[in-house]
Amino acid sequence: MALSVFTASAGNATALLEPKLHVKPQGVEGGGGRVALTLDACGGKTDTRILSALVDNRIPATIFVTGIWLKRNAEAVEIMRAHPDLFELENHGGRHIPAVDTPQKIYGIRSAGSPDAVQAEVESGAAALAGAGGPAPKWFRGATAEYSPSAIAMIRKLGFKVAGFSVNGDGGSLLGAKETARRIGAAKDGDVIIAHINQPTHAAGEGVVQGLLALKQKGMTFVRLDDAVGNDGTTD
Repeated sequence: MALSVFTASAGNATALLEPKLHVKPQGVEGGGGRVALTLDACGGKTDTRILSALVDNRIPATIFVTGIWLKRNAEAVEIMRAHPDLFELENHGGRHIPAVDTPQKIYGIRSAGSPDAVQAEVESGAAALAGAGGPAPKWFRGATAEYSPSAIAMIRKLGFKVAGFSVNGDGGSLLGAKETARRIGAAKDGDVIIAHINQPTHAAGEGVVQGLLALKQKGMTFVRLDDAVGNDGTTD
């Protein structure tokens, strides 16, 4: 998805950013390339189809978890913590509230609405991760992955890089298996994929697995976000 602009209303126009993120390409002709897989765990349960496929096929992933999801999915967290070479847990906020500091709705979800509320969402997500054990998070991705520019600046001041993406793999887990598999399987060298791991009843989860296995078959290397670079002041 390209950079997008949304407005709260005709009388209160606030441009929102959907930042891009890329990893350093492998850059070798004929090589499989490098991609980063990021999976959002917003709330609800765990898609064990995806989790099992990642473990069985040794595919690393960065999991953006909310405080809500952490409370409800202790077994999945335990599996992820048992495989630190595969899973890196990062901050998706305390209550899955968009990091937008003006009152509006994004994809039907009410925004944080103020600077203090954005800060509370970021810090409560980090606190939830600290309570679950493991390393402190370095990255933040807000609900809907849409931000006001001033919220991005605040998140950076709090010490987090903001995780955009370059491939929307599952359309918020609303796409069918076939289209999800096509989008993920078409990822190129340097892409950062976003999909979801918290909707076990959605067909998209099957497509996530199919797309990842297709990339592996092509010889793609799955990497962490360590050297990822974003736009709109999200990582620099």
